[in-house]
Amino acid sequence: MKEAQNLLLQEQWRVIDQTMVGLHGHALQSFGMDDTLCASVGSKQSPATARAWVHPRTIVLGIQDSKLPFLKEGLTYLEEQNYQYIVRNSGGLAVVLDEGVLNLSLIFPEVEKGIDINRGYDAMWLLVQEMFADFPQKIVAKEIVGSYCPGSYDLSINDKKFAGISQRRLRNGVAVQIYLCVNGSGSERAELIQNFYNISKGNSETKFEYPTINPSVMQSLSELLEVGLTVQDVMLRFLNVLKNKSNFLFSGTLTDEELPLFESYYQRVIERNEKMLNELK
Repeated sequence: MKEAQNLLLQEQWRVIDQTMVGLHGHALQSFGMDDTLCASVGSKQSPATARAWVHPRTIVLGIQDSKLPFLKEGLTYLEEQNYQYIVRNSGGLAVVLDEGVLNLSLIFPEVEKGIDINRGYDAMWLLVQEMFADFPQKIVAKEIVGSYCPGSYDLSINDKKFAGISQRRLRNGVAVQIYLCVNGSGSERAELIQNFYNISKGNSETKFEYPTINPSVMQSLSELLEVGLTVQDVMLRFLNVLKNKSNFLFSGTLTDEELPLFESYYQRVIERNEKMLNELK
């Protein structure tokens, strides 16, 4: 854990807050942003960067989700529930984004020995623990069976999942990403994905084992901590922890060098997504 803690200690932390602007943008932009930051931070052109983002009613599907036998019907269901959907070109399965879900990305440069994958996960887990250290509830990292997009670094309180962590590695940069269900109903989000899988899989046998969703194992932080939390409340906690982990914390945007990179990576993300969705039609 000491190595993970050291990963959070940076001389500088640049913070890009897109919690408000993201509400008016497409979720694909966020994947283009993190790829851009991986490239710029990985090449040491930019310092370690933390990014916060929120997007309205969007289901982010994984590559395996695109292979569901009745996916068209599942996507029609999502549209009927007023959700957009995208397919990310990475691991993991379907997750829910909405105004009550805060996404955080920590982008580090790969050091000489490299960043072990568990070290990245542990760093995010430690960060979230520190963000809520004033509450008595213990935040545990383990797989929560019955949750959507289950993994060994699901974050939970009393066996109720409220967050999931993923990683993206590109051009000597590492992006550790987490979605935090801040408020709203965790079980209602899980029920949406439960219905999506029930429709998209039907009674078919599939090579890949999709999760059997149990909505009761997912809740939001507001529900678990029994306090009304907003995205901005959690952002303040996030910034306070990062401030204690660096000598210089500053708010920033993409630099002049990063802007053309973003246009390139964003276009790639759009093209990958369109290709995957077109193959479904």
